[in-house]
Amino acid sequence: MYHLKSISMKALIHSVLATAFIAVLVLGCKNEQVNNDPTGISGRLLRNSACKDLKSTATTNALSDSLSCAEYQFDASTHQLTIKHLNAGFNCCPGILSCKVTSSSDTIVIQEFEESQLCSCNCLFDLEIEIVGVEAGKYVIKFIEPYCGNQTLLVFDVDLEGDPEGSFCVIRNQYPWGI
Repeated sequence: MYHLKSISMKALIHSVLATAFIAVLVLGCKNEQVNNDPTGISGRLLRNSACKDLKSTATTNALSDSLSCAEYQFDASTHQLTIKHLNAGFNCCPGILSCKVTSSSDTIVIQEFEESQLCSCNCLFDLEIEIVGVEAGKYVIKFIEPYCGNQTLLVFDVDLEGDPEGSFCVIRNQYPWGI
């Protein structure tokens, strides 16, 4: 009989330890922060142009296809920063375009995405991005673009308190820019 009690006691101890271990894991996971951005900055792509082809840009006063530019405008009352990324490079048939906006310290990062790459060509698009939760101040704006390669990055400083609107451009000479 003593042998049966020790087996039951071991099983009970193992059950209690296993339950305690699982409880610690579950409770520990619930305390993780869902939003790792304490500033509360978030953003989304509002709209994008169609693929710019050579014929349409040659007949208008469009921005040179060898430039990739960001035009920004900040509204301090709504804490909203609107950025137009002109001549963003994507596949000619990208499906849905989107972006992810994150911030760390004084840097706002805009990572651009395409849903698919259905064609064997690339072209330029204009994007309008809305970023909310932005306080007036100095920031570094950094774009992460899928087709930039080793060309000059679109990264620039802004002082939204002193200059709430402006633009910044970089020269691009590799396809799909500068063709």
